[in-house]
Amino acid sequence: MKSMTSALVLTAVLAGCATYQPLSLSDKPSWKTEIPRIQIPAENLGFPSLPPHAFNPDAGGLDITDVAILAVTNNPDLKLARDDAGIAHAQAFSASLLPDPQLSMSADYKREPDPGSSRGYTVGPSYDFMALVTHANLEGAAKHDATKADLNLLWQEWQVISQARVLYIRLVEGNRLLAALQDMRVLLEPRVLDVERALAKGLVTFDVSNSLETSLFDLRKQISDLKKSQNQYSHDLNNLLGLAPNVVVPLKDDVDLPVPDAAAIKGVLQQLPSRRPDLLALKSGFDAQDNRYRAAILAQFPSLNIGITRARDTSNVSSQGFNVSLSIPIFNRNQGSIAIEKATRQRLRDEYQQRVNVAFADVDRLLRDQELGNEQLQQSRARLKEVESQLSLTTKAFKANNVDTLTLAGIEAQRLTKKTEEITLEQALLEQRAALLSVIGGEIPAQSKASTYHE
Repeated sequence: MKSMTSALVLTAVLAGCATYQPLSLSDKPSWKTEIPRIQIPAENLGFPSLPPHAFNPDAGGLDITDVAILAVTNNPDLKLARDDAGIAHAQAFSASLLPDPQLSMSADYKREPDPGSSRGYTVGPSYDFMALVTHANLEGAAKHDATKADLNLLWQEWQVISQARVLYIRLVEGNRLLAALQDMRVLLEPRVLDVERALAKGLVTFDVSNSLETSLFDLRKQISDLKKSQNQYSHDLNNLLGLAPNVVVPLKDDVDLPVPDAAAIKGVLQQLPSRRPDLLALKSGFDAQDNRYRAAILAQFPSLNIGITRARDTSNVSSQGFNVSLSIPIFNRNQGSIAIEKATRQRLRDEYQQRVNVAFADVDRLLRDQELGNEQLQQSRARLKEVESQLSLTTKAFKANNVDTLTLAGIEAQRLTKKTEEITLEQALLEQRAALLSVIGGEIPAQSKASTYHE
């Protein structure tokens, strides 16, 4: 009967045991070789107030929200972050389990056989009750750590979305600038050829020819440098989206972002600590550390281990009783661990305060940058209109042979300079808005639904 009971207990124990599952490694890239077909509610991106958004790359290319959706669902780094969150939840599960009791056994034998002797043994279970005293606090710390991991994952998703938006802006605006540069090259190349022919005939001076050739050389260098930058941004975007480097990501030719309402943003600024995942994660980390500090304080008291024993000596005398093991808090008293946990908690508090300060300062800086950038953009646009008007008059005069090629080329160069300045300012403003979307803790209060600089 005893053997059957032991067998049943052993079977029950083994039934709850985990079994080994092999996992292989792959030496080949795991990129996607084409844009996946997905449809996901935009609110699942982690940003509040976003309406559902259908992902459709066939509808004239991807817009800025499509790129954000693809990034958050397919980014390789986010897969690792989700694995880390899974580890944190596994650790929380581990901390929730009660410690197992211990069973000690020993046997004694006489060196010389004695007819009246028997084999001696001692057997008895015991339990460390101090583990129960600190269990609740350590379990609470692990749960807060799991929450922190989830919030850090959400914050990392926000950063990936922000990076995707910035790369989208740089590629779209870079393509606009590239088109303007190439249009200028189309105009300048035949003029340089005409001037070279005129120089050969002695109709113009070398200074005129050299000036235009230098302008064309500089223009070609600008185009080459910009193409290199666009190639880098394109590869960065593919890497962010988890796509193979040779996959062409079709992008729409405009940027659809809301115009921030500075007054409304300042009104919700006080809610920032309850909106931003990184700040909420730091709060959870502080709460976890507070629980560990409490556990360290409880651990300074004597550790109590109680067990029950049953024994028989070699003279065949049986006995039963109990044992109590109690630590004496004289030298250590867990004071080292308490000091460490307390200092760590203070650091986390200071880190949280610093992050709050930086968050508020970032919002203020971006709002001021938007204000200054808009003023500068309006001035640039006004000057561009003046140059375009002057170019129109100069072109008519050139066709009437009233001005030379060098004069016309100079006005065209001025227009290109102002157009480049306009596109650069627009890109900076759009990147600032993308940053605001991240640092404000959700969608930014806007003056209008969206804006685009493509007129």
